[in-house]
Amino acid sequence: MIILVTGASSGFGAEIARRFAREGHNVIAAARRKDRLDALAAEFNGKVLPIEMDVTSKTSIERALASLPQEWKEIEVLVNNAGLALGIQPVHKASLEDWETMIETNCKGLATVTYLVAPGMVERKRGVIINVGSPAGAYPYPGANAYGATKAFVHQFTLNLIADLAGTGVRASNIAPGLSGGTEFSNVRLKDDEAAAKVYEGTVPLSAADVAETAYWIATLPPHVNINYVEMMPTCQGFGPLAIKRNL
Repeated sequence: MIILVTGASSGFGAEIARRFAREGHNVIAAARRKDRLDALAAEFNGKVLPIEMDVTSKTSIERALASLPQEWKEIEVLVNNAGLALGIQPVHKASLEDWETMIETNCKGLATVTYLVAPGMVERKRGVIINVGSPAGAYPYPGANAYGATKAFVHQFTLNLIADLAGTGVRASNIAPGLSGGTEFSNVRLKDDEAAAKVYEGTVPLSAADVAETAYWIATLPPHVNINYVEMMPTCQGFGPLAIKRNL
C-alpha cells in the first residue's frame, strides 16, 4: 500500500509512518520540517518518501501532491494527523491568532488534503481515510474552547465522509487519543517545556506507538469493515467532574 501521513515529522505522525514502513508499505511522510522527514526516511531504505507540506496552505498541499513520482501517486491510506492545540486560556483571555492557527490546521488543512486525495480513492474503488481527532471533540473542559471545537469538526467531518462514501470502497475513521506522552503536543500548547513535563508527572500516558498500532489496525482490516470512531485513553485518565462555581 501507499500511505500518506501528514504531520509526520514527530509524535503520532512519525510513529504511524514507521509502523507502516516496518511492514513493507510505501509511506509518503509529509510535514513542514523537511530535515526531520529526511532523518525518518533514512531509517527505511526507500520505503519512506519525505515531502515538505504545510497543510495551512492549499498551494503547498497541491505542490506536494503534484511532486509525487508517478509510482507514488495512488494513495491508498491517508492519515490526516497534522494538527495542534495552542493555549489553555479561557475565551475572554485567549489569543485570536492561536484560534485562527488551530482552525486553519485542524479543520481547513485536514479538509483540503482530504478533498484532494479522496477522488482518486473513489476512482480506484479502494482507500482508507484516518483522521486524528481527540476526546476534546466530544467532552468540553476549561481552556479547550477553539481546540475542542476543531476536534468536534474532525469527528463530524469523518461521520459525513462515511455517509458520502458508502458503497464506494473508501472508508473513513476517526481516532481520538486522550492523554498521550512522547509527543510535542503539550510543549506546543503551553509553549513551556517545564510546564509540559508536569502534565505527564506520575502518569503512564498513551504512547505514539499505541496510536500508530490503532491506525495500522484500522487500515489493514478487511475492506468490508469500517471503524467509525475509536476513543483511546490511558487507564490513569478518566472523565472530569462538572465544574461548579460556589459563592460561599
